Amino acid sequence: MSCPADPLQWTIGLVGYGEVGRILAEDLRARGVANIVACDIKLGGPDGAPLRDHAARHGVRLAESHAGLAEQSDLIVSAVTASQAVPVAEACTPKLRSGAWFLDFNSASPGAKIRAGEIVAAAGGRYVEGAVMTSIPPYRIRVPLLLGGPHAAALAPLLNALGFESKAGPAKLGVASATKMCRSVMIKGLEAMVIESFTAARAWGVEDAVLASLAETFPGIDWEKQGAYFFQRVIQHGRRRAEEMREAAQTVREAGLEPWSAAGTAERQAWVADRADRGLFGDRNAPREDWRADADRILAATQP
Repeated sequence: MSCPADPLQWTIGLVGYGEVGRILAEDLRARGVANIVACDIKLGGPDGAPLRDHAARHGVRLAESHAGLAEQSDLIVSAVTASQAVPVAEACTPKLRSGAWFLDFNSASPGAKIRAGEIVAAAGGRYVEGAVMTSIPPYRIRVPLLLGGPHAAALAPLLNALGFESKAGPAKLGVASATKMCRSVMIKGLEAMVIESFTAARAWGVEDAVLASLAETFPGIDWEKQGAYFFQRVIQHGRRRAEEMREAAQTVREAGLEPWSAAGTAERQAWVADRADRGLFGDRNAPREDWRADADRILAATQP
């Protein structure tokens, strides 16, 4: 079955109905897409009620399985945790429509993207890797998106007609992912370093001197504001970021290097996520304007 020529007439399947999936659902509906179906492993559990409520409010149908979603979809967008990129591709392919598009949003290593692409291609689908090049919430559907793979050039204008801000990159699978992963070593590593540096500085009572020195070295950055933002994002999404950084570490290994920095970043992100899960920071989704309050919570919890 071929896809309708107008992408606004497509049925779009969202695998993963977390923050990214819900943003895409809202923006695609605003763009005029009438047929959206979603699948998420949390939908049937205790955390599923808010997701089901969101889907009902935005006219999103819910599928009971990945295969059930795939058999309805002209375009599948996979936006799950990094470790699930290949399993999701495997779960969708038994009912994948011939010629259906499969857009892999996941922050996975080049090797994982290549494996997922082979699985989708063997089932008759058109796989495209999508490397999200910055944080999604400020940009929403228009987040800069680098596409890769042999079908990237064909999909880019169709996605842009849906409201995406995509650009076709290399036709070789894995290259777009490598771009994203190498960037993540830097960006997610900076988050981990800020949390470690600022919290230790707070413990020693030297945070003002440290921030003043950083401002002198990097005058274009408001370190107070940046610190609060980094604490916020890691407290909210440290678990997902830790998985991404394990994939980034694998990317570094695939390049022949030992991923000391990437592996350490994964550990720090997971360390913060563990404490957020235990309620150390209160409501993890609450706005955070002063990183010092969260640093103090961390320090208080380390006292014997």
